[in-house]
Amino acid sequence: MAGEKKQKPGFEESMRRLEEIVQQLEKGDAPLEDAMRLFEEGTKLAKSCDDMLNAAEKKVVVLSRGADGAPVETETDLGE
Repeated sequence: MAGEKKQKPGFEESMRRLEEIVQQLEKGDAPLEDAMRLFEEGTKLAKSCDDMLNAAEKKVVVLSRGADGAPVETETDLGE
């Protein structure tokens, strides 16, 4: 529809596209302009994927056992 925003691609879709770009660049037969365009798209996708992974990492909840043996949810700070 005319007023809809284009939805940002998810992690898996972005990774698939990034893999396609890598394969195309590894072939080495793309003209320089096309290779530069692909490289630029790839770097943007890599940054987007990294951002999505960092956001997901912050949401990770580790289940551990409390003093009574019952599971306790503990938010964790992974690597920060």
